Amino acid sequence: MGTKGKIIKCKAAIAWEANKPLSIEEVEVAPPKDHEVRIQIIATALCHSDAHILHPQFEGAVFPVILGHEAAGIVESIGPGVTNFKPGDKVIPLYAPQCGKCKFCLSPRTNFCGKLKHFKNPMGDQKLMEDGTSRFTCKGKPIYHFMGTSTFSQYTVVSDVNLAKLEDDANLERVCLLGCAFSTGYGAVINNAKVTPGSTCAIFGLGGVGLSAVMGCKASGASQIIVVDINSEKFTKAKALGATDCLNPKDLDKPIQEVIVEMTNGGVDFAFECVGGAKIMRAALDSVTVGWGVCTIIGVNVGDNGLNVSAMELLMGRTLTGTSFGGWKGVTSVPKLAADYKNKKLDLDALVTHTLPFDKVNEAFDLMYQGKSIRTVLLF
Repeated sequence: MGTKGKIIKCKAAIAWEANKPLSIEEVEVAPPKDHEVRIQIIATALCHSDAHILHPQFEGAVFPVILGHEAAGIVESIGPGVTNFKPGDKVIPLYAPQCGKCKFCLSPRTNFCGKLKHFKNPMGDQKLMEDGTSRFTCKGKPIYHFMGTSTFSQYTVVSDVNLAKLEDDANLERVCLLGCAFSTGYGAVINNAKVTPGSTCAIFGLGGVGLSAVMGCKASGASQIIVVDINSEKFTKAKALGATDCLNPKDLDKPIQEVIVEMTNGGVDFAFECVGGAKIMRAALDSVTVGWGVCTIIGVNVGDNGLNVSAMELLMGRTLTGTSFGGWKGVTSVPKLAADYKNKKLDLDALVTHTLPFDKVNEAFDLMYQGKSIRTVLLF
């Protein structure tokens, strides 16, 4: 390509400060350095994690920044030392790196990677490249990266360990959801909780992650899949994907956990909390049975004070756990998930409710805030 080794000028959405709409700007994207890859983004979705950074109470946010972490694109050029990718490859950027060499990558027990430094707040990690500098400039100012991906830009630069390679015929407008939502919800069920055939499950929150968890429970052979959301309009889709019971806490005269415990003769085997916030985490934990119940935390809420758990709750055989990126080691697992979608084993189409041109990124945020969208895919 004629752009190799040169600065590319392109369109990006920049967050200049918290609590303000993103601004569509022309940015300069520098060529990739050692072990870096420059990608042309074709499709990017947006997620509540992008919105968290804009929240005035979020700790650790840096501005100006180019957000976005759920996308798919095509390799434009590669830096020195890159051997796994070539220009023209279809790829998915990964906020969860996989270097393949650290103690985490070498362990089958986790999908963490030692490239991450801030385990207390991974959303504030990977805000610059490995050499401590940015590849983005706008109006003469360097712009921070976001989670090592920054997909709200027509071109972005990522580390070669933050990238999954796809087959040439991959549908980028759909597999972009493997960059976060689907992988997180589905993987929480399959990899982390390890839901068993015939088991009972409760899923709190029916956004992209929650509906993906529904698909995971169905694929795992769960006999009862109870879904909980305050928006009853989401129940039709949830049932189509495998939900057996739909509960809206607003329609109930007692706490949701009490209703679930009564419905299941003592509580579900597995609960998945896909919203965030102490109140919902508590409801999810209270919904699992004593003896062996597993509650998996997936959702994050800005400014939340966390959950108070007594020793006795855990001594009675309940397990409280969490997941990041659904437990997948992204570099090796995401290509397999993309192949499963192509072979119609996974339904990513069900999650996409809106497709908009990239310039309407703020409209897409509004749809998400208003609960009108599951996933909006933005196209350049």
